[in-house]
Amino acid sequence: MNESNDLRRDEAVNKLKELAEDIDICLFCTDLETRDVSFFRPMSTKEVDAEGNIWFLSGRDSEKNEEITQGDHRVQLLYSHPGKSSFLVVTGRAEIFYDRPKIDELWNSLDKTWFRKGQNDPNISIIRVIPEDAHYWDTKGNRMVNFLKMAASVVTGKTLVKGEEGKLQTH
Repeated sequence: MNESNDLRRDEAVNKLKELAEDIDICLFCTDLETRDVSFFRPMSTKEVDAEGNIWFLSGRDSEKNEEITQGDHRVQLLYSHPGKSSFLVVTGRAEIFYDRPKIDELWNSLDKTWFRKGQNDPNISIIRVIPEDAHYWDTKGNRMVNFLKMAASVVTGKTLVKGEEGKLQTH
């Protein structure tokens, strides 16, 4: 059974940072007003800052950048940890930046996979998502341990899998 645990401000930012940076890859959806929300793109989370803003690198010429600058600035991020029962859903407002020092701060060598010219690729932009609404579900432990606890719960009649869920209010 999950414990309801709504978090505010610093606690919410810490939980958001813990989950988003641990899970890393999210499904990033733009154009929420007009597009079928099943259209998502995988994106790697670069950082969650002290205010709870989530940062990404993106191609200046990408469709998602165009949708953010030309239309609806609202985005939705869906996180799901492949080895744990941890989930995070964030809805927020996206802003696009072209800031070389911030790109240098966020850059790591794996980013060259998408930006062939490297760290100084002129096509690199930054997306900052300012969360407006976030909800999480977090079951401690790995999947195998939780599966064994679920099986034991069936036999004993007691709930042995413990987790928490709640809203995250970062701003």
